[in-house]
Amino acid sequence: MSAAAIDPALIRKSELFSNLRQDEIDFVISFSDTLSLPKKELLFSCGEKASHFYILINGEIRVYKKNSDGSEEEMARFTSGDIIGEFDFVRGAEYDADAEAKKNSLLIVFPGFGHTLDSLAQKVPHMVCDIQLNAIMMMTGRIKSIRKLILENMSWVKELHRRAYEDSGTGLWKQVLINDEIKDALNDPTTLIMLKPDRFKILVDTRGHGAGDEAMIRIAAILKNFCRRFGQGWPLRFKSNEVGVIINNCDYDVAEKAAAELAVSIASMEPVPAQDALPEFTFSATVAWARWANDDPEWDSLFQGTYTALLNAWHTGNEKIVHYSKENAS
Repeated sequence: MSAAAIDPALIRKSELFSNLRQDEIDFVISFSDTLSLPKKELLFSCGEKASHFYILINGEIRVYKKNSDGSEEEMARFTSGDIIGEFDFVRGAEYDADAEAKKNSLLIVFPGFGHTLDSLAQKVPHMVCDIQLNAIMMMTGRIKSIRKLILENMSWVKELHRRAYEDSGTGLWKQVLINDEIKDALNDPTTLIMLKPDRFKILVDTRGHGAGDEAMIRIAAILKNFCRRFGQGWPLRFKSNEVGVIINNCDYDVAEKAAAELAVSIASMEPVPAQDALPEFTFSATVAWARWANDDPEWDSLFQGTYTALLNAWHTGNEKIVHYSKENAS
């Protein structure tokens, strides 16, 4: 499809062009392009500057984020007639997600390839001024709408925020909270304690997933109570049965004692009773701990180093407590 064949009604769907005269719409069309995007091809990538926006003539586009564990989280899906990336384009922002074609898709691209608003402003300054004014009005209107929505639904927004970060099985905070919230609240020194229950696969294999779930709930209660008694901290579930706490303003002696206390608390859990031919199952945990910034000045490096130390210790035996530091790991 050539630019001349673009339906003006599709162009007017954009708030940026909604009040332009017909001759100005014709100009927009003349400096737009069409893009044929095969199935599974990317429209844009996370981190790419939004130098264009798109109107979907036909097909289907999905926008998604890639999680740290390699999984994908779908954020939006667009079908024929939808506008994609308009707000990012107006803000001159970078995309915070990827977009790919779920079907063979045909899109209008504005400005067309090889053009920018600045280059168009040299050709028709009055029209570009109108577009920029519309952009300001669009941003202002959306900010007001979002603010109004938040104020009208404050309790719902708080609940949604909590659910986004809370592990439904244990009530512990999810690991994603670290990147989104906790990293900005760290005070030197901060202690990270990770623990992994020993022989947990044996418990699940012999007693079933229900027994494993019940054990994780009891372990979660220990972590929550620990933080309450400590007066601060975040109890977290990192992965399947790997949990722990992050504690601000925690010096070396306190950190070392805290790691030992958590190990004792897990070992003191009431055993799972013997059943038929199955013996009593007692609990223990392997623990790894480290302090930021003393043991490693880079938080992400400290986190990964502590996790690696935990797994290494867990693989070599039970009931171990290890202290990670970048210097000793090198």
